[in-house]
Amino acid sequence: MYHQSHVVMTYLIETAGDPADMATKIASDQSTGTFVDLPGETPELKARVAARVIALRELDPADVPSIPQATPKAGQKFRRAEADIAYPIEAIGDDLAALMTITIGGVFSIRGFTGIRVLRMTLPDAITHAYPGPQFGIEGTRKLTNVWDRPLIGTIIKPALGLRPPETAELAGELIGSGVDFIKDDEKLCGPTYSSLAERVEAIMPRIKDHEQKTGKKVMYAFNISHIDPDMMMRNHDVVVNGGGNAAVININSIGQGAFLYLRKRSQLALHAHRNGWDILTRHPGLGMNFSVYQQYWRLLGVDQFQINGIGSKYWEPDDSFVRSFHDLSQQVGHTDEQPMPVVCSGQWGGQAPETFAQTGKTLDLLYLCGGGVVSHPSGPAAGVRAVQQAWQAARDGIPLNEYAREHSELAEAIKKFSPKK
Repeated sequence: MYHQSHVVMTYLIETAGDPADMATKIASDQSTGTFVDLPGETPELKARVAARVIALRELDPADVPSIPQATPKAGQKFRRAEADIAYPIEAIGDDLAALMTITIGGVFSIRGFTGIRVLRMTLPDAITHAYPGPQFGIEGTRKLTNVWDRPLIGTIIKPALGLRPPETAELAGELIGSGVDFIKDDEKLCGPTYSSLAERVEAIMPRIKDHEQKTGKKVMYAFNISHIDPDMMMRNHDVVVNGGGNAAVININSIGQGAFLYLRKRSQLALHAHRNGWDILTRHPGLGMNFSVYQQYWRLLGVDQFQINGIGSKYWEPDDSFVRSFHDLSQQVGHTDEQPMPVVCSGQWGGQAPETFAQTGKTLDLLYLCGGGVVSHPSGPAAGVRAVQQAWQAARDGIPLNEYAREHSELAEAIKKFSPKK
């Protein structure tokens, strides 16, 4: 009944009142509103655009213990529930901005909630078919790098290194020669005065082209072209394209959905999404939204590679959250079968490869991105790349890392340096 005619949203709600009443309030406030007898309104119109609660599942608070309770007044109890609410597509159209405004943006301002989180979103074809989706995704990224039978291994140029363009090119040259598949600018390397985008492209791309000419392998370098002005971002895009590059880092939350779509419609580059700022939307378990909802927007808009943290991340996100995010990216969204390549990152080195391989269903369709796990290797960045490659080979062969390291010195050094101290 609702599959193609409605957007269906699932909310986790916490309230001191009746969850059923509060779910109805969401549906009313976010569609027909709380006013009555407005000029021009008819019962027929209100019935067509009204959102409806189609299911409510009250929860035992013990079933969701990770949500901290608000401080109750004397005798007050909080109740939790999952509410499925269907919004008619007629009231939303195919605009993702309208979708965000109606089903997410206004919901958090409603009185009476001590917690509310968007858990799931199901979209009809009228919305998903209106957007381009990934231009490259997994398949296109593999074609651009000519890596087919293993994960792509990548690393990051960090602003903390303080490298000027010629020095960055020296480091990139060492990494390229080691067999790395992918290098990216850090999300914070947005064009500082000591390292402009144009100078980085001019210094780095000749190294990549020279290596390609000699070996046939073109290392993918994702230059950070993010900018608040879409026209400036497009000029940055053109600098990379004209220099022979094939990828770009985009700080998606910083530039916004409209600017990203503007870029995607004109882009010749694989778009690597850095989601910095995402944690504002999701870190509190009783507020914000799940990644399963958030990622649908960006996939429809055309993200090709999506950073999602990793096993043993250096940040707050637990491993099971990363695994769910990885699974979310494997689900079809929209009219295209092309999926964005998951980018496993944040404090990664070879040591997490076996668990990553196991927890993600033994897939090889991922970009394994290491910063310090490569550039801080005791024997240098090139040895760091080889150590990660060795770790993944061990994971694929089902050989314990310590055993594999007996015959592979780079991995042995990495284990000694990066293994968590007991």
